[in-house]
Amino acid sequence: MQKIFFRDLGNIEYGAAWQLQEELMKQNLEIKAERHTGPAIGEHKETKNHLLFCEHPHVYTLGKSGAMENLLVNDTRLKELNVSFYKTNRGGDITYHGPGQIVGYPILDLELFFTDLGKYMRCLEEAIIRTLSHYSIKGDRLPGATGVWLDPDLPGKARKICAMGVRCSRWVTMHGFAFNINTDLRYFDYIVPCGITDKSVTSLQKELGKNVDEEEVRELLKAEFGDVFNAEIISGYMIESV
Repeated sequence: MQKIFFRDLGNIEYGAAWQLQEELMKQNLEIKAERHTGPAIGEHKETKNHLLFCEHPHVYTLGKSGAMENLLVNDTRLKELNVSFYKTNRGGDITYHGPGQIVGYPILDLELFFTDLGKYMRCLEEAIIRTLSHYSIKGDRLPGATGVWLDPDLPGKARKICAMGVRCSRWVTMHGFAFNINTDLRYFDYIVPCGITDKSVTSLQKELGKNVDEEEVRELLKAEFGDVFNAEIISGYMIESV
């Protein structure tokens, strides 16, 4: 059973969280590089797996394959809305992060789990789907799209509750998922979420018709993540050199 070191970053500016992820990925990539040039087999350092949870101030992020046309407002309007904007190095198109959302950033060495990026995405989805089941909500997948959806097979009813976009280098991951809990969904009106024009976005709060205990969701999600990846989640770990 692998160990995954967990840290809740609280409310953190998107750029700062991105920089932290880059540092953790870099540490793992350097360890992997040393295996080919450094000490003999058995004497090298081990890579570390991390799971970061956080919440961001209002921000739109655009993935590598995204189109700027899917941002429907100009810089002036962004300032009026108090929303920042980042072009990122993750996969996927445009999405929104903000208060009331659980953002998860797994920095995993997939060589310790499985070397299959498609399976990795399905595992991320599975952790969300299992968490939703605690609230008697059936999360599902939409063929040809990532993330977790509700009623994906019903025309006009399909809606996304969790968006996903990742980066992977030498089987080390970063970026991750954004799970709408008590999210203000009006901010999705200013973008074409994930570049999909004919489907909507929802939140746990909207589906249940009441405000949701976000800390409870975090604890459930953390446990389900550990089960899906067959890993021990170690909380309270202080990240080195950050």
